[in-house]
Amino acid sequence: MSDNALLAGPALRRLRKREGLTQAAIAASLGISPSYLNLIERNQRPLSARVLVQVIERYDFDPRSLREDEAIGGVDGLARRMNDKRFADLGIDREEVQEFLAAAPQAAAAFARLYDNVGAEAARQEDPAGDARQAIERWQNHFADLDDAAESLSDELRLSSGDISAALRSRLREKHQITVRILPAEVMPGLIHRLDLHARQLQLSEMLPGAARRFQIARQIGALEQREGIELLVAGANLPSSEARAAFREHVTDYLAGALLMPYRRFLRACEQTGYDLAVLQRRFASSFDQVAQRLTTLQRIGERGLPFFSARFGRTGRMVGFTAGASGAVYPLDGARWPAWAPYAAFESRGTMLTQAVTFGEGEATPKHWFTIARTIEVDGVACSARRSIVLGVEARFAGELAQARGVSLDLADAVPLGVGCPRCGRADCLTPAPPRLARSLEL
Repeated sequence: MSDNALLAGPALRRLRKREGLTQAAIAASLGISPSYLNLIERNQRPLSARVLVQVIERYDFDPRSLREDEAIGGVDGLARRMNDKRFADLGIDREEVQEFLAAAPQAAAAFARLYDNVGAEAARQEDPAGDARQAIERWQNHFADLDDAAESLSDELRLSSGDISAALRSRLREKHQITVRILPAEVMPGLIHRLDLHARQLQLSEMLPGAARRFQIARQIGALEQREGIELLVAGANLPSSEARAAFREHVTDYLAGALLMPYRRFLRACEQTGYDLAVLQRRFASSFDQVAQRLTTLQRIGERGLPFFSARFGRTGRMVGFTAGASGAVYPLDGARWPAWAPYAAFESRGTMLTQAVTFGEGEATPKHWFTIARTIEVDGVACSARRSIVLGVEARFAGELAQARGVSLDLADAVPLGVGCPRCGRADCLTPAPPRLARSLEL
């Protein structure tokens, strides 16, 4: 039977029970035979347009209820959930998924709801980083009190002019009696920074480039001078484990360092004046690409909002190792998600080059969003090529028209590359850029 045939058996059966009518009675009112109605209710015959109109007129029937399966993503959405490895031994194929959805759409919706809720709960129990990320997303990665404090301190230190490194070192030395010392890499194996309170030193690896050194000094100043504000945020997040609290504390401390080096009003003004030109912003604020990208996810001050960016970080194997949604509405994909057609993967083959791409992705095939994305590789604190990462910065395409990096890039939805929902949740058989073979085998229905 055609996929476009309107099978409405369960909806019609619920309507008949609601009205308290027999099949014979409702068939007579619709001018059809009871046997034909029985076939419709069992989804063995489609609902014709003539009968549908009569049902709507006679029984105040809402035809939107016939598309109730859209809430779970239709057959694709249900098949994605059935792909779970916990059901692999059952051998459920796509035809069975279609039959289940057609015969019992509400039962299918109940299964989807239970699956989604249980999956989320399991993730929360097993993923402290995920708990911290959810807390950050509740704030849309904007911590107003920390931003205000950092902006005031930046003005006090006159970081907009003069030698930023010298001003930061002076603050750490004069207010906290801590000096900065650069040490050889062999003296700090596996470390990039260390606070030695006995020697009153902030020790930094010689492998750190200038932007990373400034960030670590700013981070230490923020941690010392805004300890109470940081701990209030951590306590208010009500996180379930010490690991989650530690991850959240690390994030807001990093946030404070970025806010000190890129104070809100001056940074937002520079963004608007330059069309969010990342190269100019890096030079103007003596910061690295990843520091600027992360700061762009935070611009949500009331009355002074910037564009709603998200940022993600990928390891060399293609695994996502960091994600910040900000106010973008982007959804964190499941672990193991692979989108080989996306620019962050190509960036590894174009070291240090900024790549741009318009794509579509989102949760549920019915509502993917249209994004403009910018990607490039970084060396993680300059340690070694093995620590290379790919950073992607994204914003909805409808906001991207004035961006410096969007010049010459088509923002027409028809030209965007469709990424779907990530390989583990897709199951698409005709993908042009399929998952690696080992992952693909686990996805087969």
